[in-house]
Amino acid sequence: MRIKEIIKSQYYASLEMLRQAVVGCPDSLWQDPEYKNPFWHIAYHAVFYTHFYLHASEQDFVPWEKQRPAYRSLEGPGKEVEDQVPYSKEEILAYLGLCLEQMGEQVDALDLEAGSGFYWLPFDKLELQFYNIRHLQQHTGELCERLGARGDVEVDWVGRKPAG
Repeated sequence: MRIKEIIKSQYYASLEMLRQAVVGCPDSLWQDPEYKNPFWHIAYHAVFYTHFYLHASEQDFVPWEKQRPAYRSLEGPGKEVEDQVPYSKEEILAYLGLCLEQMGEQVDALDLEAGSGFYWLPFDKLELQFYNIRHLQQHTGELCERLGARGDVEVDWVGRKPAG
């Protein structure tokens, strides 16, 4: 069975849809204070956790060089987030590119029957991949909804990685 190829294809499709949302986001929406969590923060959160859960475990995680740990959570912008400059589109797109670049190798290295590698997620690596892709798509959908409500920006559906 080609399960790892299917997983990689779905990561690619999900990350491509997030990329389209980031690229299409108008500047007026990127930091809009109307939302508890601005567009840039949700985009970063989605990429961060995709990248994080692609690693074998929390201990094996190699952070992005521009990571700001206070930005990971969407529990609401705390003082540490409010006092710092948000990520730019270019930075989010660079991080997304890194995630895409590493994703294939990370998925190929998975033992899909092993535990998740994260003590708070009591399932195996195969289920972790579905969990991670669903999380990514939830936030991508949230951002697409904002784009649709604020303008005529549409994100194309990507069903899977194109052949070739």
